[in-house]
Amino acid sequence: MEHTEQTRCTGLAKSSTFYRSLYSEIEEVGWERLVRLGGDLTYLSFRILDAKSRVHFVEIELDETYPKSPPRVSADVPYIFDLKWSISSRLKDVVQQFQKHLEKLQEFWSTLDDIDKSLWVADPKQPSRSMCYRQINIGPVVDSLRRIWQRNSRKWTKDKPCLENIACLLETQLPRPIDVQKNDQQVECGICYAQCLPVDDELGVNSGSGTDYRCDNTSCNKAFHSICLGDWLRSITTTRQSFDVLFGNCPYCSEPVAVKITNSRK
Repeated sequence: MEHTEQTRCTGLAKSSTFYRSLYSEIEEVGWERLVRLGGDLTYLSFRILDAKSRVHFVEIELDETYPKSPPRVSADVPYIFDLKWSISSRLKDVVQQFQKHLEKLQEFWSTLDDIDKSLWVADPKQPSRSMCYRQINIGPVVDSLRRIWQRNSRKWTKDKPCLENIACLLETQLPRPIDVQKNDQQVECGICYAQCLPVDDELGVNSGSGTDYRCDNTSCNKAFHSICLGDWLRSITTTRQSFDVLFGNCPYCSEPVAVKITNSRK
């Protein structure tokens, strides 16, 4: 019994030391950047803005040997960076390396954003920052398209914008994007990344429903399931509640959001 109690006390002491150290590391990064923190403190998510004010989330998972072993890092980017880690490294080093990784992707994302804004993108419908391709609708099929491409392939120059180079290669004006979406088109939720909630009795009237809330910020306009946004807001310490309405900030642009909570879940 005495040995068991000693083992328990040793475990608690180690846990206490780990928690204090982790809180100190989070403070170095900034509590305002913290989006999620797992109950056992082994999972963290930070919100990072890049040079173009795009919002990114870096997810960090710690194992029981942290900081002796490096954390696992994931993010919505085309490829993840090679984390440089030593026994003296801290969470701020992960965030700093992630920020440098974002710097390398700025021109790439700016080109894709320009394509999404200016051309008729057939696929993907809801591109994420990790997607590296765009399928563009170029209008009626031209029989001599391959011949035109071969003739103009050397005309691609770095001093021209990407869209101008594409139009020059194809010798045609590319179709503009469709301005109005169909009313029945489903949009992915910015939290669960699904178009519709699962069909589940536990979700009550929300079972199988699509997104029903949008951020009012026109430059963001991210869609959510109200129930997903409500669950996310409950996990944030700065969220306020008045009667059955939660007041907080959009997880993508930090603009104020307010969502009515229901007792749909059984």
